[in-house]
Amino acid sequence: MSRLGLISDTHNHSQNVAHAVACFEAEGIHTVLHAGDVTGSGILKLFAPFDLWLAWGNVDRDEKLPALMALEGSGNSHFAYVHSLSLDGCKLALLHGDNIPQLTHLIHSGDYDYVIHGHTHQLRDELIGHTRVINPGACGGGGLSPKTFAILELATGD
Repeated sequence: MSRLGLISDTHNHSQNVAHAVACFEAEGIHTVLHAGDVTGSGILKLFAPFDLWLAWGNVDRDEKLPALMALEGSGNSHFAYVHSLSLDGCKLALLHGDNIPQLTHLIHSGDYDYVIHGHTHQLRDELIGHTRVINPGACGGGGLSPKTFAILELATGD
């Protein structure tokens, strides 16, 4: 599994998400970490081929989103405000990042090799202590461009 798709702030932008999904599939990605702000359930069906880990974002206001995620997804979907997971010997935290004290705590806790977040719509790849902090940027929504996503090779950190 050592390669992960990282995406955030898709904001129902199906064209950008379809492009990211096509790239993930072409690269043989099986697991996608989404750092929140899906915004609505319509976009979830695009992630059906993947084991999807989704963090609740500040504009994910549809209370039915977790149930819809289960219906739209492949059944390999995980939904929470904060995920703490171990993949290929690496400890990861996944959250949206709008709760700054919580994000700061996770980064500085020393418990994680990677903290993946979104919210700012800005790319981030920073080493703080031994924790690598990654924001894949925004794949949808208004404002900043370019629209981005990332692929992380856990074994090498590339």
